[in-house]
This record gives sequence, structure tokens and C-alpha cells, in this order.
Amino acid sequence: MNAAKILRWLAVGSVAMAAALMSPRAASAHCDGMDGPVVKAAQKALATGNVNLVLIWVQPDDEAAIKTAFRKTLAVRKLGPEARDLADTYFFETLVRIHRAGEGAPYTGLQPAGRDLGPVIPAADKAVAEGNVEPLLELLPAAARPDIRKLFEEVLDRKNFQEDNVRAGRAYVEAYVAFMHAAEGHREGGHAEAADHDHPAGAAQGHHDTEVRQHESPASRQHAAPGCPLHGGAKEVHRDTHRHPGP
Repeated sequence: MNAAKILRWLAVGSVAMAAALMSPRAASAHCDGMDGPVVKAAQKALATGNVNLVLIWVQPDDEAAIKTAFRKTLAVRKLGPEARDLADTYFFETLVRIHRAGEGAPYTGLQPAGRDLGPVIPAADKAVAEGNVEPLLELLPAAARPDIRKLFEEVLDRKNFQEDNVRAGRAYVEAYVAFMHAAEGHREGGHAEAADHDHPAGAAQGHHDTEVRQHESPASRQHAAPGCPLHGGAKEVHRDTHRHPGP
């Protein structure tokens, strides 16, 4: 691999990354963030050389594509700091894009770390990290709390899996995504003001569909991505069906 090719990759990658970071977000889910759980898993996988840490975030049918991208990324990282940064970015993009396709959600690019996600998403992540859902429930309408508590308990039940047990990891991700989308959906539905503890019981009806994006038209979910200068070939288009990573 010669220096000229690496420089071309760096030039194309710089433009692609800038465009991704400036692109609009379709929703406030944080799986597309540079500080989100998918990219964090990718960073750990690259640091340890363990691809199983990211396979839990994609569908079984997508394993081969992720393994190939992972292998090529590890090879390019050895070429130097600039090549490593570019290779990492493309792997993050590939992983996040395929993960979101598995959710039936559009990919609008990697989002910068530290952006404002509102109070609910950070509170939900903190609940999972600390094992305490009560502060999150205070941000949600009373009618939603039983469902959110049940989803949270499912997350905790599946949380402590072995790193190399991809099947168990996917079961955890399935529960985690359902929990996060449910909490986010109640907030985005306009019924989750923190002080609204006496909200009428029926006001939150219609917001228990934890995957609101599945109602988008197929045309709005399909995004043909440009070819990857590191890994070659055109990026996959989004599926029209909605699937969570499952066991």
C-alpha cells in the first residue's frame, strides 16, 4: 500500500467525516453519536482486537460485513496515526449505519460527542449504568412508568453477559434499545414534563410503540451511501423491515 493511496483516502475521509458531523439528525437517539454506546463498543473492539464486542450491535446476517470491515480496519491502522484515525472513522460509520438499518432507522452520519440529548436519554443511560431507574421515572408521565420499569428490569436481567457470548449480548442490546426508545418516545411525545406527575392516565396512550420509526415510508428509510475508500464497494442500503438485534 503506497503513500499516494493513503493520502487520497485521507482527503476523501476528511470530507466525508465533516459532512457526517454536520448532517441533520432524524431523531434524538444516541446510537449514532461519537460518545454513544455503539461507537464506544467499536473503540473497545479495535483496542482489544475483539470483534465480538461489536457484533452484538448488528443482526446475524450482517456479521460477515462487520468482520470484514473490522479486519481491514485493523490492517490500515498499522500504517500510521492519520491512517488509523481515518480507518477508525470508517469503521464507526459502517457499524452505526448497519446497526441503524437493523432498527429500521435512517443513517444521517456520525454525530459529535457532547451534543444536547435532553434530560431523558442521559437519565436512561445512567439508570442502566447504576441500576436505579427512579430518577428517570421522575422525568416521565405517571402512566408510562410501569412499562418503563418493566423494560428496565429486562435490561438488568440481560446486562451481565460474557463478552464473547454474542447471542447473550444481542439479547441485552434488544432489551436496551427497547428501553431507550420507550423512554425517549414518551418524552418526545410531549407528555413527559418533569412536573407533570398528575397527568391524566389516558394522555400517554399511543406512545407505547417503542419503535416509532417503523412507520416511516420505505422511501424515507432508504439511503444509498457512497463507497468506502478504505473498505471498497458501495455501502449497504437500509432494509425496509424493522428488526432488533435478537438472541
